Amino acid sequence: MKKGSFLAMQSITSGISTMLVLFLLGLMLFLGFTAKNLSVYVREHIALTLTLNDDMKEPAILAYKEQIEKEAFTKEITYISKEEALKEQKIAMGTDPAEFLGHNPFPAIIELKLKSAYANADSIRWISEQLKEESGVLEISYPQDLINSVNDNLRKIGIVLLICAGLLTLISFVLINNTIRLHIYAKRFLIHTMRLVGAKWGFIRRPFIKRSVLMGIIAAIFANIALYALTYALIQYETDLRFIITPEILWIVMGIVLLLGILLTWLCALFAVNRYLNMRTGSLYR
Repeated sequence: MKKGSFLAMQSITSGISTMLVLFLLGLMLFLGFTAKNLSVYVREHIALTLTLNDDMKEPAILAYKEQIEKEAFTKEITYISKEEALKEQKIAMGTDPAEFLGHNPFPAIIELKLKSAYANADSIRWISEQLKEESGVLEISYPQDLINSVNDNLRKIGIVLLICAGLLTLISFVLINNTIRLHIYAKRFLIHTMRLVGAKWGFIRRPFIKRSVLMGIIAAIFANIALYALTYALIQYETDLRFIITPEILWIVMGIVLLLGILLTWLCALFAVNRYLNMRTGSLYR
């Protein structure tokens, strides 16, 4: 294989390796950023069900609903009247319970979804006590075990992602460093010759750093294209993911990947060139 072909193949291999590393790092960042949105999404879809007394009239219920809407903890509130509840059950059961019972057995209810900051056991207990002060509220029910499980799991996921992000950042630096060192290794005699003729270290470093940074930019662009394609495919597969995977998160991750591509390749090239600048002649043949 000719030297030019070998160097070209080496450059392509280095670029692909750097792109894959940046893609994995970007994917981890992406998971980290979306974890917060996932937490908010899950918490805000846990509903409190307020069962209302049959003696509570419609105007009083609507006034009570309006009062709850003004509270700081309210994200979304839905009122389901006795008639609407009966209609839903008729559809679900395929028969009308009121026909053989002689009355509508279903109470009016209010479904309350909380803001994510209030979707924890302590806050829900305090909110329930406050809502029960209304005499027309018979019962307040919510999936307490689910709330505890969600909060615990989200906390564990956050810790795992943080650890993985730290390890992957370290691994990324090592892999990119090795990739760039392999390329600069092939030019070690050129570096040594330039040093012998009196070239300044900054002059020697410049082309290697420029090339490595350019490779990092190109690799980051292709990594971002892959990330964009992945997120697009996920949203097409499950449209509800658009509430978790927002354009803002995608742009932030892509920007960080580009910056990391520049920073990591610059640092790795700097360290690799300095290694050979400080190396003695005899060591170049090892």
